[in-house]
Amino acid sequence: MRTEEEFKQALHEKKVPLLVLDQKWHRLFAIHGKTDEIKETEEELNGLLARQGKLNSEVKDLKKLKNTLMNNIMENMDDSISEAERNQREKKLEEDKRLIEEINEKISNAEDELLDLPNIIKECNEELMLLSMDYFYSKLRVNQQEAKEIEDWITQVRIDLKKNIIKKQSRFFLLIC
Repeated sequence: MRTEEEFKQALHEKKVPLLVLDQKWHRLFAIHGKTDEIKETEEELNGLLARQGKLNSEVKDLKKLKNTLMNNIMENMDDSISEAERNQREKKLEEDKRLIEEINEKISNAEDELLDLPNIIKECNEELMLLSMDYFYSKLRVNQQEAKEIEDWITQVRIDLKKNIIKKQSRFFLLIC
């Protein structure tokens, strides 16, 4: 009987692909389906991958927006304008600077989270692998037990069959004599 420690040892320093993206892994469950625990962990991993994709997209969009705001600031630095326009531009510049600071903070937070996510995803994927291994090893044990029972039954049927053949032959022989 395999333990979780033995499973972890088997996975040690192995590069396990993302199971939720592996069609072969999904096909393993085609007949009997997945346990609730495996489904929950699979959903968690899918959520983490979705979060990672969303953060990458957000960072990309925020950087584009920041570039646009930076360009606006550069365009509004022209000194050859009237006093009224200058006041309006200064307000616009202050607003753009405030937005850039907010964007920088959002980018920083997203990038921090993106640094942590690969390790969290890896741990969740390994947990999913351990659950899968435990599930299939228990199925293997059950199948081996059933195969042993069938083998024992076949052996007993063969013995009974030989005994019955001998009985039949002895009765037939008695009839002839």
